[in-house]
Amino acid sequence: MEIDSGNTAWVLTCAALVMLMTPGLAFFYGGMSRAKSVLNMMLMSFSSIAIVSVLWVVVGYSLTFGSGSGPLSPVIGGLDTVGLTSILSDSDGLLFAGFQMMFAIITVALISGAIADRAKFGAWLLFVPIWALLVYFPVAHWVWSADGWIFNLGVIDFAGGTAVHINAGAAALALTFVLGRRKGFGSESMRPHNLPFVLLGAALLWFGWFGFNAGSGLAADNTAVLAFVNTQVCTAAATAAWMLVERIRYGKVTALGFASGAIAGLVAVTPAAAALSPIGSIALGLITGAVCAYAISWKFKFKYDDALDVVGVHLVGGIIGSLMIGFLAVNIADGVGNGVDGLLYGGSVMVLVWQALAVLAVLVYSFVVSFAIGKVIDLIMGFRIPEHVETNGLDAELHSESAYAFDELDEEELSSPTPPGGEEPSKQVRV
Repeated sequence: MEIDSGNTAWVLTCAALVMLMTPGLAFFYGGMSRAKSVLNMMLMSFSSIAIVSVLWVVVGYSLTFGSGSGPLSPVIGGLDTVGLTSILSDSDGLLFAGFQMMFAIITVALISGAIADRAKFGAWLLFVPIWALLVYFPVAHWVWSADGWIFNLGVIDFAGGTAVHINAGAAALALTFVLGRRKGFGSESMRPHNLPFVLLGAALLWFGWFGFNAGSGLAADNTAVLAFVNTQVCTAAATAAWMLVERIRYGKVTALGFASGAIAGLVAVTPAAAALSPIGSIALGLITGAVCAYAISWKFKFKYDDALDVVGVHLVGGIIGSLMIGFLAVNIADGVGNGVDGLLYGGSVMVLVWQALAVLAVLVYSFVVSFAIGKVIDLIMGFRIPEHVETNGLDAELHSESAYAFDELDEEELSSPTPPGGEEPSKQVRV
């Protein structure tokens, strides 16, 4: 069949951008972790690439977008495209499968940040394919497949507010209850060990998110341009709002706050990228940045240890972005955007009702099933590492590696000659 080379090149580029987001997430999460467990944290993201990529080709795409049969078709896809063999000659179908594979990968990887510093790596490797099979593939089918029950309600989720962020955020919350709190949670400092890593990760995520959102229309057209612009301005507004909240609450603006505000804005605009005007996207960003800046502290109030703020940013941001469509959506023009109006533009209250139903359904399903998966794994092999491993650090204990060669640095300092003037060599490198 003849292909549209322009649209094909665009979606291929966007797929590569979305692929880049998972290594970006590894840097973002790795920088937020403690130095003794940074490699473990980053490997949780990279291992998701390996496992989900294979699983997606074998059965994931078919269960998500394959043609279902009978009463199960609104809930799960069929097995007609197992192995992708039936679409090898369909360039558009194969391209779409490759693009959506990247979404599946990062959705699973997002969960890992909530359980940093305390999960067995082997248990995580088992959790990844089971969760993808039982949670991600069905939910993505509900939301994006033409047979899916949420899709057929007319719910707007352009690029993954429910299927990706609420889904991952609810699963992350469930696993915090399965694994419990880290040793010293609430009483010891657990600050990010490498803020430049955090900023680098945020920059890669921001860059890749243009593929995530602007590519979801599968064409280089006006909707892609709208999604691109909305992604930028919503994210910028969210960073500004987060920094303002930090300034008011603590008297200072932080690099971590800037990065977290950016991710919150990116999350919120994901479902709404083609449904809002740029002004509406700015409003969405301001609301999300402010709310999420407060939401990350809820873990201390309610005593759940969401180590890297997956719940406060992805779950809360995904909920805000999905619900605000019911208020801020605007029918811009025929063929551009999602073609509906929210309440502020004279639209029907049912837009908000269906958005809220989708949010609730995905949140509850993901939380319950993820908790069950985590509990079963915990009973079979134990999900949490022993206390001495947590104390010594996961990198050394689980991987026999260290992100930083502290021993070599110690040897260098001991062997370094005293400089002229008798001053001791600088110890700054060990901080």
